[in-house]
Amino acid sequence: MTAFDLSPPSSAQRDALVADLSAEEQRVLLQHGTEAPFCGVFLDNKRDGVYCCRLCALPLFRSSTKFDSGTGWPSFFAPFDPAHVREIRDISHGMIRTEIVCARCGSHLGHVFPDGPPPTFERHCLNSVSLGFVENGQPYPDPLQRGGAEAQPAA
Repeated sequence: MTAFDLSPPSSAQRDALVADLSAEEQRVLLQHGTEAPFCGVFLDNKRDGVYCCRLCALPLFRSSTKFDSGTGWPSFFAPFDPAHVREIRDISHGMIRTEIVCARCGSHLGHVFPDGPPPTFERHCLNSVSLGFVENGQPYPDPLQRGGAEAQPAA
């Protein structure tokens, strides 16, 4: 069970968080868009830390699970906590895929595919604009003022 509060932001909190997004972040996070490959700020990030939801700051993926998939998007073989990422059947674009969204705020993150490395054989393919990054030892952002696990340093 996760130590993080997964209850969704209130309407007022969500409005405040959305107001802080760029047009491109809104297109990807809220309208299920995709950023162009090989241009995301986190594609080549090699720092140790945790990738969080850009909208609500829920921890999503650890740098220790990141790998170079060659696809042009940051890829991870396992989430920070399976409860933090929700999977949705996606039948857009004439194919069947599995979309992944933030379990707390519902923001679009990317897709998961069954072609990753061991031990999970999953490739969680993420849009950089869907993410924030917290270096190990730094506190997690807490834009919803939840305290608790959100106030603890990234591990």
